[in-house]
Amino acid sequence: MTRRSRRTLPLAAMTALLVAGVSACNAAAKDDASSDSSAGSASFTLVTPDAVGQNEFLKLAVTGVKAAAKAHNGTEKVFESTDTASQQQNVQAAVDAAPDLVVLVGFEFADLVAQQAEAHPKQQFLMIDACTTKAFANVSCGVFREHEGVFLAGAEAGLLSKSGKVGAVDVLDTPVFRRFSDPFAAGAQQVAPKTQTGTRFVGGQSPFDDSARAKEQANDLLAKGYDQLMAAAAAGNYGVFEAAKAKGAFAYGVDVNQCPSAPGTVVDNVIKRTDIAVEKGVEQVLAGQTGTTTSYGLKEGGISLTGLEKGVDSSQCVIAKHPEVLKKVEALRDQIVSEKLTVDDPAAAS
Repeated sequence: MTRRSRRTLPLAAMTALLVAGVSACNAAAKDDASSDSSAGSASFTLVTPDAVGQNEFLKLAVTGVKAAAKAHNGTEKVFESTDTASQQQNVQAAVDAAPDLVVLVGFEFADLVAQQAEAHPKQQFLMIDACTTKAFANVSCGVFREHEGVFLAGAEAGLLSKSGKVGAVDVLDTPVFRRFSDPFAAGAQQVAPKTQTGTRFVGGQSPFDDSARAKEQANDLLAKGYDQLMAAAAAGNYGVFEAAKAKGAFAYGVDVNQCPSAPGTVVDNVIKRTDIAVEKGVEQVLAGQTGTTTSYGLKEGGISLTGLEKGVDSSQCVIAKHPEVLKKVEALRDQIVSEKLTVDDPAAAS
């Protein structure tokens, strides 16, 4: 997953809650403001739940807010958080600065934004990869249809499996998280109807951070002959990769390109283009389309696979060695985009 901390699965936004206190000081702000501060230009502040560093998921969000600022001859600031306290402090600091738009990435901010949106109705907020439980006129949200990308990854697994057994290691057994496992099975069976599928769940006291438990679940599947595993175990993905590598099996990552963490083992990744969600979300807010939630999938370019993006040859992903598989997956993508093929969303009725 994108982080080695509490959160790497985006849809945890629907199940997680934060403490409510908000502090007035900004303990961990990184000012990336551009030099243009001319009158009438737009100002944007991005608040991240973790330090950006080499986190590709968050780096894309930074790219998106910088592009938005450039497009509107404006300014941008990036406040990087490191823990719950700094998240609270950075949100307060962003609101105190009163930019045209405060952009936040991740479920960690759901409760904080709800509090601030109610207290500051004139301040516009854009949440990416999450949303507040209650709707607010000044809170816009951008979420992702991850299940579409997971379906395509499953198709790759079905085409590449030698055992005919394709599985997944998921965080929790809920409709929300099954978005990262059920469509994987469906995609595999779309291209290879006789494929056997199975899912194991991390669960336990720390389902998002338990690499050892995720590895155990992966080994359980591998022992039964599964040779392609969807890794949807948050920080536990690295345990899944280790297990797959030891058995000569293959795995699939999420959110960003995780192939460099296990070259020769990770086939492909379900990518979430946070930059696109930020840029399009900013445009909507500035156009007065506020208080809405926009879904980004294959059609909008918000969801993709590493194998379908530019630079796949240097991605260190196994899929780069299988252009014939990518050609078939591209055809499936086009069917989904044209709505000739519909991918069931396990969370749709939840």
